[in-house]
Amino acid sequence: MTDRHPWQPPGPALLFCPADRPERFAKALDRADGVILDLEDAVAPENRGSAREALRAAAADLDPGRYMVRLNAVDTPDFAPDAEAAKQMGASAVMLAKTESAEDVRAAAEASGADVIALLETPRGVVNATEIAATTGCVGMMWGAEDLVAAMGGSTSRFQAEEAELGRTANDYRDVPRHARSAVALAAAAFGRFAIDSVHLDIADTGGLRAEAVDAVALGYAATACIHPSQVAVIREAYAPPAAEVEWAQKVLAAAEKSGGVFTLDGRMVDGPVIAQARATMRRAAVS
Repeated sequence: MTDRHPWQPPGPALLFCPADRPERFAKALDRADGVILDLEDAVAPENRGSAREALRAAAADLDPGRYMVRLNAVDTPDFAPDAEAAKQMGASAVMLAKTESAEDVRAAAEASGADVIALLETPRGVVNATEIAATTGCVGMMWGAEDLVAAMGGSTSRFQAEEAELGRTANDYRDVPRHARSAVALAAAAFGRFAIDSVHLDIADTGGLRAEAVDAVALGYAATACIHPSQVAVIREAYAPPAAEVEWAQKVLAAAEKSGGVFTLDGRMVDGPVIAQARATMRRAAVS
């Protein structure tokens, strides 16, 4: 880490890109707000060495403010060379797969010299969400549904179509993943970290993706990760506040400068939480 300003998502749509596909780097950055250059699941173990070389070779053409490098977990043999590659390419941020403790965050920060986005995708990681968020070096958090459920011995993070007869909506999260999503949002907010929502694996389900992204905005998530370029526009549209909401936020903030404390605006009471929500709306408008 350095004394520079902590890395922040450059926009709401963050696209995963395999680190062993350098011909896709520029295309991914052109299509999305930011890119997660993946050395973990998207790259076969035998290709990770060449993937690290590809990252180092492409570093001069990449804006450090618009990408992060996903590292393999601290307890894997790939972690040290992954972190060294990120350090050599001058990455400002790394995403640490399967983060489970404060020690993991510190190890990633020290080895990479970068800000750390902690990816919580194991039971231990979710249980330790607060400890992880509180750690120096952690600037943001993300959660992963499928790895979490697999680590629990489960089969799927979402309700299936055949379960509709049980009164469940297909493709909605089951209770434990939904809990993990809330735990990450709460822990991140408690310690001033940004939160990134998990991917929506059903690429054709644009309605479901939009619904999740809208809900992510309501919970204070800063961005949503995606696995296909076609998902970018859906996420951007969901995060962009409507014109009427922006207009209201502007009125609230302008009135707050003059009034201070609690006041009434257009028949509605405005206090601290409402002012905070107005500021959040303007931040989303600024990056949309």
